[in-house]
Amino acid sequence: MHSLEPLFFPASVALIGASSDPERIGGRPLRFMLEAGFQGRLYPVNRSGAQEIQGIKAYASVLDIPDAVEHAIIAVPVPGVEAALRECAQKGVRVVQVFTAGFGEMGAEGMALQNRLVAICQEAGMRMVGPNALGLLNPSTRFFATFSTALNGLQPRSGVIGLATQSGAFGSATYGMATLRGIGLSRVIATGNEADVDVAECIDYLAQDPETRVICAALEACKDGHRLRSALKKAAAAGKPVVLMKIGSTDVGAAAAATHTGSLAGNDAVYDAVFAECGAHRAASLEEMLDIAQLCAVLGHLPPNEQIGIMTGSGGIGILMADNATESALSLPPLDAGTQASLRELLPYAVPANPFDTTAQVTAVPDGIARTIELMLSPEAPYGTLFAYLAHVGLSPQRFQATEQRLIEIRRANSQRALVVVMLSEAGVTERLGAAGIPVFGDPTRAVRAIAGAARMARLRQQMQAAVDSPIALATDPLPRVETEAQAKALLSQAGIPVLPEKTCTSAAEAVAAARAMGLPVVAKIVSADIPHKTEVGGVMLGLDSDEAVAAAYDTLLSRARTHAPAARLDGVLIAPMVRDGVETIIGVHQDPVFGPMMMFGLGGTTVELYRDVAFASAPLSDAQALRLIDSVRASALLKGWRGAAPGDLPALSEALKRLSEFAVRYADQLAGIDINPFVVRAQGGVCLDALISIR
Repeated sequence: MHSLEPLFFPASVALIGASSDPERIGGRPLRFMLEAGFQGRLYPVNRSGAQEIQGIKAYASVLDIPDAVEHAIIAVPVPGVEAALRECAQKGVRVVQVFTAGFGEMGAEGMALQNRLVAICQEAGMRMVGPNALGLLNPSTRFFATFSTALNGLQPRSGVIGLATQSGAFGSATYGMATLRGIGLSRVIATGNEADVDVAECIDYLAQDPETRVICAALEACKDGHRLRSALKKAAAAGKPVVLMKIGSTDVGAAAAATHTGSLAGNDAVYDAVFAECGAHRAASLEEMLDIAQLCAVLGHLPPNEQIGIMTGSGGIGILMADNATESALSLPPLDAGTQASLRELLPYAVPANPFDTTAQVTAVPDGIARTIELMLSPEAPYGTLFAYLAHVGLSPQRFQATEQRLIEIRRANSQRALVVVMLSEAGVTERLGAAGIPVFGDPTRAVRAIAGAARMARLRQQMQAAVDSPIALATDPLPRVETEAQAKALLSQAGIPVLPEKTCTSAAEAVAAARAMGLPVVAKIVSADIPHKTEVGGVMLGLDSDEAVAAAYDTLLSRARTHAPAARLDGVLIAPMVRDGVETIIGVHQDPVFGPMMMFGLGGTTVELYRDVAFASAPLSDAQALRLIDSVRASALLKGWRGAAPGDLPALSEALKRLSEFAVRYADQLAGIDINPFVVRAQGGVCLDALISIR
């Protein structure tokens, strides 16, 4: 049994701080459960000495309850919480919810109090939700253990969608919206301060809960990246779609921000990458999250691909949906020749295309709508989803009855595909079609975006199979001193990253000799541990094609450095061959405080932070993951022969990303971040031209 099972299925519940006033925080949970008909044993606890609370025998302490107590709710002022928790531990309570606020969210003093609560629970082997939690719901047993006023006006219905959220207000808004839309829920929990139980563990529980088929979750932050990854992968393995929202952000460490990679990572970019790698979809709004969850619940499976067909009686709506599909990365393949011929025979005045505009004549053809849908769902059709726009016929149930039955029959014959109806409809029509596995949307745009999210999850889960499984051991040797570009390149070269032959020079004459040995033209750069971003002080000079130019550049670079950074330590000037061809990229490592080493890729140069066209992926990378990371950057088109240019050596770039990712994992406990900017991708091979390594 999962350790969170007693949270949702308790046989007995003690309400510590229970109130006779059904409107108070201590009175609402008792009232909600009594009104809903919860069948478990309820024990109100209040030190006032009251004999009854809301008609139920009351106790002065949980220790006075003669029977065993599985689940306790604590809703007393801060000074009384610790004593109540100790009594729960002494009583042998298995799980406890602490509604009381005033702990970790209040600063250091409150965190100290919260840590004492955690210690009590750990010693007793008791699980805790909260403190500062809003409560939880199990609609299937009518267990409404919450003080949310949302239940004053509605009672969530039982269903197959589970919801876990840190924010109580976010959770109540979500299940309120879901209930008003007729969406059923399996479990709902708000975790509050997450001193013990967090959203990741709730996802883990929902992944094995037999009554939950779809999981929604909302995070403000994550304290255990490994647990979240594991929970999301467990849900994917169980075939349960996960739709998440990430709200808020956390700071990136100061050391990581010293690199471009660290400043670009932010918090959201890393969460986006981790969610995608684990087969989950990040929604942009509550509406989108519920749309996708309801779609998946009704379908019972994810769409088989990201290709769609559209049948519409309105050309305008068809165009709108096609635009929405393109914006959402869905494709509309052309109809095959056989389907086109069949559609021409059925509707001679309509042009057989995708989207297919049936025109109004479809209503003059007996069973025209259903026959058209059947033809468009021919075995040769490549799309996994067919949208049928039917305007507002669902508002006339009697007239729609025959078509409704035919749609249900068609769905049964095409159970592996998604048939989505877009129309205004009466609630009964929507429910009957939904029960048959046919989602109904009133808004065509929301319908398309919901399918896009669900189909994307299907693709992400297929890609999960390409993950690196073999572990990489942490290095036992300490990293050497790395303060300059030259030192960084030397270390990266040992890791398998290609670099150019170069030399750090301490005189103009030495610089000229080095340039002659390499062959002109060359590049000259200032070398200083105190000047990590050399372009900001004019510390790079390109295209030096004579001895005189090299000597002058040496003096100029030292002069600029002394002017712009007078306190900087100067080690000399780096002379390196000039690379004229290729595409500049940036590859880097961000040591994320939650998820560990993350790889970053983007188009390089000085404008990378301006355009922020970068992508992240967890280290280490497989070949497939490295290529996907490259493809996920919009400007990667420049590497594939843009406007007649020679394509770059993508295998060489992919190999460099893999080698760097392995290095990042090996030294994860020592590295803060790495920038290779630029890494120039050439027609044959690639090379690191500049590098910065930050050590913890």
